[in-house]
Amino acid sequence: MTNRVVIVGSVAKDSIETPFGRVANTVGGSCVYSSIAASFFAPAAVIGVVGEDFPKAFLKKMSARGIDVKGIKIAEGKTFFWRGKYSSDLNTAETLETQLNVFGNFSPEIPAEYLPEKYLFLANIDPELQIKVLEKMKTSGKCRFAAGDTMNFWIGGKKKKLEKLFSHLEALLINEAEIRQFTGEHNIIKAVKRILALGVKVVVVKKGEYGAACFMKNRMFFLPAYPLRNAVDPTGAGDSFAGAFMGFLAGNGETNWDNIKKAAVYGAVVSSFTVSGFGVSRLMTLTKKELAKRYADFVNLIRI
Repeated sequence: MTNRVVIVGSVAKDSIETPFGRVANTVGGSCVYSSIAASFFAPAAVIGVVGEDFPKAFLKKMSARGIDVKGIKIAEGKTFFWRGKYSSDLNTAETLETQLNVFGNFSPEIPAEYLPEKYLFLANIDPELQIKVLEKMKTSGKCRFAAGDTMNFWIGGKKKKLEKLFSHLEALLINEAEIRQFTGEHNIIKAVKRILALGVKVVVVKKGEYGAACFMKNRMFFLPAYPLRNAVDPTGAGDSFAGAFMGFLAGNGETNWDNIKKAAVYGAVVSSFTVSGFGVSRLMTLTKKELAKRYADFVNLIRI
């Protein structure tokens, strides 16, 4: 039986502006990016909420990719909306507008058929909700690899809850600024050591255009980003990385160090396609053949 990745997070409508163009009311959110990325390697099942304005046709497109969307609740009201702008370096987004809408009252409801799944990705939401989902999935007795993400807002306001969450995660995906904020350590290796001491088995530090670094106890792996000439929109790159990372591990069925490294390479490759288009547009046209070729090219590029 093929492993599925259960993903909990946001489903949104985004309006994005970069120096290379703009797009209005495109589909976005952590659930969307990560589930599409995961679907190249394993089936995914998503838990989220949308409003009545969300395009139903897109849910059908997700289903056609092997993504189970029965965990997405359609609530009365409007879908979570984010509008942002990127400067020329594409590293930092300026939030121009946020409307929580139905996402403001989001309380994850796990369909019964999701409970026995072994792989869980908790995308960036309130850590109290992440803990609630994790505890329910763990008590089912089958979840054996749970990964989580977070952001500076929760680190600043709910650090104790995050410490509790991290102590029960197998993997944490976090960016450089966030891990420094959480630990108070400027040096990434020292910061990771403090995270591992909480009980996390694997820490992946996302470094944007500079790649990523993976850590386990007494193990380190540093990975550059895939070099691109046509990056236009970094929205969803981190979620795409996480989705591909988890999808590869679920599809392979083993979470040893060699597979952790391969999963990170696939994460970097998939996210390189994400940033090549606005929103999820490039992910939706990506083929497994293109993915396999870029993976091979990337491996040759970084091989010593």
